[in-house]
Amino acid sequence: MTHLLHLLGDIPAYLSLSSLAVLSVQVAVISQRRSTTEFRVTSTLTQKAYRFLRFVGCLSLLVLTSLPFRANTASKIPRVLWNLTYTTTLASFSFTMSSIRWRAILTRHLNIVLLFTWILYAYQDLFPLATFTRIPADRCRGWALWAEIAILSFTAIAIPLGIPRDYIPVDPKNPAPVPNPEQTVSLFSLGMFFFLDPIVFEAYRVPHLPYHRLPPLADTDSAKNLRDAHFHHLDPFSGAKRRNILFNLIRSFPYETFLLWILCVISSFFLMVEPVAVNRLLNYLEQGDPELVASGSDVTMRPWFWVLVLFLWPFLDSLLTEWYLRVSLQIVVRLQALLTLLVFEHALRIRIKESDSSNLSGVSKDDHKKPSSLFGKINNLVTTDLAVIEEARNVIVLISEIPVLLVLWAWFLYSILGWSAFVGIGLIVTLSPVPIYISKIVRGYQAERMKKTDERVHVLTDIVNILRMIKLFGWEKHMLSKVSAARQEELRVLKKRQYINVIGSVLNFAIPIIAMAATYATYTLLLNQPLTASIVFSSLVVFENLQRYMNAIFMYWTRALAAKVSLDRITDFLNNTELLDAFNPGPTQPALLDESEIGFQNASFSWGEEGDGTATPSGRKFVLRIDEKLMFKKGCLNLVIGPTGSGKTSLLLSLLGEMHFMPSSTGPASYFQLPEKEESWVLNETIKNNILFASEYDEARYKEVIYACALEQDLKLFEAGDETEIGEKGLSISGGQKARLTLARAIYSNAKILLLDDVLAALDIHTAKWIVEKCLVGTLVKDRTVILVTHNVSLVEPIASCVVSIKDGKISDPTATQKADGKLVVAEEIQEGHISGSSVKLYSTALGGTHRSFYFSALFFLVLVSQLMIVIQTWFLGFWSSKYELRGTVNVVFYLSVYVAILFVAIMLNASNSVLFISGAIRGSHRIHKKLARVILGTTMRWLDQTPTSRIITRLLKISMLVIDTTIPEWSKSFLDQSMRLTLKLLAIVILTPIFLGPGIAALALGYSCAKIYLKSQMSVKREMSVAKAPVLGHFGATIAGLTSIRAYGAEAMVKNQLIEHIDKYSRSARIFYNLQRWMALRMHIISALFIGLLTWYLVYMKNDTASNTGFSINMAVTFTGAIFGWVIQMNMLEGQILNELMPTSKLNKSRNQPQKGDHLHIGPVSGELHVENLCARYSPDGPEVLHNLSFHINSGERIGVVGRTGSGKSSLALALLRCIYTNGEVIYDGLLTSSTNLDSLRSNITIIPQVPELISGTLRQNLDPFGEVDDLTLNNALRAAGLAAIQDELSEGDNRKITLDTAISGGSLSVGERQLIALARAMVRRGKLLILDEVSKISELDYKTDSIVQSSLRNVLKGDVTAISIAHRLNTVLDSDRIMVLDAGKIVEFDTPSELLKRKNGLFRALVEESNDKEELFALVKSSH
Repeated sequence: MTHLLHLLGDIPAYLSLSSLAVLSVQVAVISQRRSTTEFRVTSTLTQKAYRFLRFVGCLSLLVLTSLPFRANTASKIPRVLWNLTYTTTLASFSFTMSSIRWRAILTRHLNIVLLFTWILYAYQDLFPLATFTRIPADRCRGWALWAEIAILSFTAIAIPLGIPRDYIPVDPKNPAPVPNPEQTVSLFSLGMFFFLDPIVFEAYRVPHLPYHRLPPLADTDSAKNLRDAHFHHLDPFSGAKRRNILFNLIRSFPYETFLLWILCVISSFFLMVEPVAVNRLLNYLEQGDPELVASGSDVTMRPWFWVLVLFLWPFLDSLLTEWYLRVSLQIVVRLQALLTLLVFEHALRIRIKESDSSNLSGVSKDDHKKPSSLFGKINNLVTTDLAVIEEARNVIVLISEIPVLLVLWAWFLYSILGWSAFVGIGLIVTLSPVPIYISKIVRGYQAERMKKTDERVHVLTDIVNILRMIKLFGWEKHMLSKVSAARQEELRVLKKRQYINVIGSVLNFAIPIIAMAATYATYTLLLNQPLTASIVFSSLVVFENLQRYMNAIFMYWTRALAAKVSLDRITDFLNNTELLDAFNPGPTQPALLDESEIGFQNASFSWGEEGDGTATPSGRKFVLRIDEKLMFKKGCLNLVIGPTGSGKTSLLLSLLGEMHFMPSSTGPASYFQLPEKEESWVLNETIKNNILFASEYDEARYKEVIYACALEQDLKLFEAGDETEIGEKGLSISGGQKARLTLARAIYSNAKILLLDDVLAALDIHTAKWIVEKCLVGTLVKDRTVILVTHNVSLVEPIASCVVSIKDGKISDPTATQKADGKLVVAEEIQEGHISGSSVKLYSTALGGTHRSFYFSALFFLVLVSQLMIVIQTWFLGFWSSKYELRGTVNVVFYLSVYVAILFVAIMLNASNSVLFISGAIRGSHRIHKKLARVILGTTMRWLDQTPTSRIITRLLKISMLVIDTTIPEWSKSFLDQSMRLTLKLLAIVILTPIFLGPGIAALALGYSCAKIYLKSQMSVKREMSVAKAPVLGHFGATIAGLTSIRAYGAEAMVKNQLIEHIDKYSRSARIFYNLQRWMALRMHIISALFIGLLTWYLVYMKNDTASNTGFSINMAVTFTGAIFGWVIQMNMLEGQILNELMPTSKLNKSRNQPQKGDHLHIGPVSGELHVENLCARYSPDGPEVLHNLSFHINSGERIGVVGRTGSGKSSLALALLRCIYTNGEVIYDGLLTSSTNLDSLRSNITIIPQVPELISGTLRQNLDPFGEVDDLTLNNALRAAGLAAIQDELSEGDNRKITLDTAISGGSLSVGERQLIALARAMVRRGKLLILDEVSKISELDYKTDSIVQSSLRNVLKGDVTAISIAHRLNTVLDSDRIMVLDAGKIVEFDTPSELLKRKNGLFRALVEESNDKEELFALVKSSH
């Protein structure tokens, strides 16, 4: 021992020499690589004071060591003096050094040497005090020894932990204005999370802590800095290897990954402290004090040492665990930012095929294959898959902590139970493949569930995108059944997954218990050894931990496999998604003589990389071919015209590089060129911001654009003028206003080239003429190249310098037709409320079903008895071991049989309550989703205007349902288990030690008080975190939906920067949120340590109870205090999920259709007579009136035309007749008041063709007849009458481009004109007595040949007793109407026959006709018709 102490005494000296050598090398290396830019910061007064005290402490140690003492310590003084001289020198230099880098290096060396010196003193002079056999090595130094230890403790421990750290920015050129406290506080404050105290207590004092009061985001967590640091490891286009993204993530965070691995390994050693301490303490109680009993005792440590260990162990283990969790959760936030950015940036490179546009659906060539949605999958990657990856953050324990623990536990069990320990270990090893096999089954179901989720997301996205049309047609019930079917398929797979999970959980619960029983049986029956309290309760700790970790192994392995599925999906997206030609190596274009040319030469384009064209979702293939050379004229207007579906829009997209370029292998060189793109794209919500589009505001130019685009009169109609929010996709403005707003945005920009995809289609003839004369030939487009797709050739051709005609994807002779599509997206805001009883009631009602009382009574009983049996089996082991303290033979078989019976009952009860809960959870998920879908399908049109689609989809499709399906059930079950466990453990402690009723209640009170403070602050941060998350998803979804426009404007960099801002805002609140959890956990562990230490001290020194009772009480105390922490965490997490997911869900119940007053079913109207009296309408209860006291009468079978300038109220009239907006007055249809008629019945008997033709995903037959009520002959006749056959005359019967009833339809598989024809055919099939054609001029999207067929259909097929109300902009479509209603500013100004209206010299209708280019034809049409 003396020799060992001598060697230990040399360690500080050798360590000092090693430090000096390393420091010399660092000086040499850094001197050669002297940095030109070093960030310098002035030390605070506190930092200087700490450094000075450290120098004084080192100097004091040097002086004390130099004092003369007894001779037996003189030999080691020179070595100690050298060590302390070196540390004093380092302390002096670190105090005076101004360079942050050198100060950090010197401080690191100093702290390491001082720490090892302190460890040496502790081992030589402090540890012997806790033993019965040893004495301090330097006791002869007397008071100097204790002075040295005190000063060294202060210098080596207190100062390094207490000194504030220097802020070192990631980018020295751009340091953060205010560093995050986490970057500057002392290690002690960081480890104890004291730096969060100001936030916690401020949040506790105020009703809600606003976002700006949160600490700033650390620059190490900034999305921009993360991108710069890690994208070269992650992004294939930034240099990353094309392999599974998991390996790239590990490569991106090597230091953090290694640190987590080391912390897990160290934690495994800490977990061995408790069983060793319990064993040694109970062994002392069994054998007695070795100083008072006979020799032969193996007790070496004093009991107070083990009491101190049991007190310090929870605290130190918590420090280590919270360090691990702080780092891992920081990585989680960084991964969320990086993966969102990675998917986002890669999405900007993908090709938008026809199958991915609009409704974003695609159909396989095989009939049995389901449609898929690329954009739905992209959204799932950053929501569902990212959440799955986040849940798997702790799987590193599978390769670090758990293997080490298994070895340590095997060693410990063998040391106390002999070779019988290997019986239990062998059983565990033998049975462990079973849970692993089950986890593989779970993985398969998880992958299948993700596919079903994708299908449900596709169905719901499709429905939500056309929800207004569904409501207008009264199809809510049918769509609800379609949603329910998709949801039922998803829940069917989820149910299998959850029940298989239960089997795995029960096995993980049972295997350690079976192994423990087998071990005890072998030890007592075969080895015939006494099962003493010290053996029982110390091994019980191991087996309980083993049971917990078996569950953890199964859970982490399952999560790891689920995460692998998600990581594979992200990897597949990054490596296998078809990209634009610009990001794919391909044929190079020849150098052009004139790089400013705009056009094509000998080029072909398809929607994919297939050489013969890409099949659209309808199964038709399309290839755009430009033979020879096609150049647009610069600095003037170029027209692109052609029949419906000929490829006009494809021509523009080809110029933008959105379609796949297929160069010709013969003839002249192939190329296409668009010299520049505009750089303006933002997501705004006001009219002004949509026009500015992030360009600089120029008042004169802005007013000129407003005037040229005929928006002056419209702005006067809005109370807020150009600051009016237009709603998502411009839903609060008319189609004509939206088109002119889109045009104004393009005209205001500084782009030299404008690509306009028919902005005239939605305009009345007066407004269209104004646009042509004031805008397209005005000074605003002078010297700018305009390429305009249009059908209105008669109006635009006179001012065009070049006309390009397309037919069947080829350049041909000029013809005429039309197209319009303007995209406007607004930012999303999410409102969060306070938790309420309605949220809990919603979930509990759904969970319990029709027999809620019986279900919850059974569930509570099973959980209570299950937890009671766990306590009883622990008590019974103590009772069994106590029999060995008495004289006599112990009936091992009896006690073992009883114990096995208790274990069997516990396993069965555990399985029963899990199965019962999962059955309720599946039922609850189904009911909540169905209620959500029913509420959203039955909500008001105004609510749809106010609620962005992305918010509905997020709530109904992604995050909320994932949480409701799995997260909330798991937390609810855990909370229930913890509550029962907490109650029973405290009851057991009080029964054996009644005096600890007070400390137990005090521990609960402290835990509750701490939790109350924490929950208040956590809820505030959680709300801000949820609010900050919504813009990330909203911006992501809106940008993905507008990829083509973004790339057309060259705005990729801008949207990336905006996403970075949104991510940083989320990361700022997320980092605080996760740190707050650690703040709470650490304080709960301190309470736990105090309770365990106090109880153990009382049991050992005051009560003098038996070893078995003491062991049982300590076991209950450890699990009780752990249960307090678990209970608080479960309650917090559950409350947070209910607040953020169930609360908004319950609030949606209040969004039902408020005009739903009547229940009268109107079945089969006899006539189409319509009588209206004093009809007023508004879009919201407190909004301005848009219709004012309209009164009119329409006879059955009449054809009524409704005209008026843009914004006059034409579309509002249609919505008012269908009760889609708030109305006053009387509307009598077929003799019944519509206000007393059931909405579904009313809308099912009125047919409307809305402004925007919307189709559902499915076949053409399903679009025309969703309920399967009409035969194919009628459907084909409707298609023929609508004019669809006219545009397919030249296609042969077997041509795959021909549209048939079995053609698969999605919004992007057909042109806008074709979609309008199908919408018209659908109206003919419905055969209602009242037909409303909202802006029938939209049919002018068709060429004139098809248009004439359509107009003939409207005149002839719909004649008779069908009342037709045609809202129009093109006057020739309504001049043959029986009467024409003229609206202006929401009032009827004229209502008479066309001939009578034309006789009014100053009439508004006559003025509209006079302003038309073809007024002679219009006058002639009126004369011939009337």
